[in-house]
Amino acid sequence: MTTNISFILNGDEISYDIKDHWTLLHLLREEMGMIGTKEGCGNGECGACTVIVDKLAVNSCLYLAVDVAGATIETIEGLASADGTLHPIQQSFVDNGGIQCGFCSPGMIMSSKALLDENPDANHEEIKHALAGNICRCTGYVQIFESVEAAKRPAAENQGGKNE
Repeated sequence: MTTNISFILNGDEISYDIKDHWTLLHLLREEMGMIGTKEGCGNGECGACTVIVDKLAVNSCLYLAVDVAGATIETIEGLASADGTLHPIQQSFVDNGGIQCGFCSPGMIMSSKALLDENPDANHEEIKHALAGNICRCTGYVQIFESVEAAKRPAAENQGGKNE
C-alpha cells in the first residue's frame, strides 16, 4: 500500500508517494538519495542514521516514513549553505578532529545540532548525554566532545544556519 505524504526536507517542500512499511532512513537514503544518512545497525543502537524531525534528533531507522507527514526534517545535506560554506558545527568537527573515518559523523553532527539549537550553552555532561546514542569506533569521543564545545559560540550566534 502507498501513501502520499508532504513534509519539509532541508527547507524544501516535498510531496512523495511512499510505501507504508518504509522507514524514514529508507525514504531518505534509498529513495531520495540523501546518502549522508547512514545505516549502521538498523535497530536504533548506533545513531549513524540520526536526523532532526521537528527539532528532535531521531534514529531514522526506527522512524516510519509515514509519520513525517507535515513534519520538518533536517539531514546533514541541508546544513551547509548554498555556496558550500559549512555549518559552524560541521566546521568545528573538521577543525577539531571530530571526524576520523566519517561514518558516524553525520549522526554525531545532527545530534549535536539538535542539542545546540535547544541549548546553545550545553555543558560537557549535557553534550555527553545528547551523544550517548551515537557510537564512534575511531576517535574515543574526546575530539567529538571538543568539537561540540568549540561549536557552542557560533551556534549561539548563528541559530541553525540556512534552515532556521
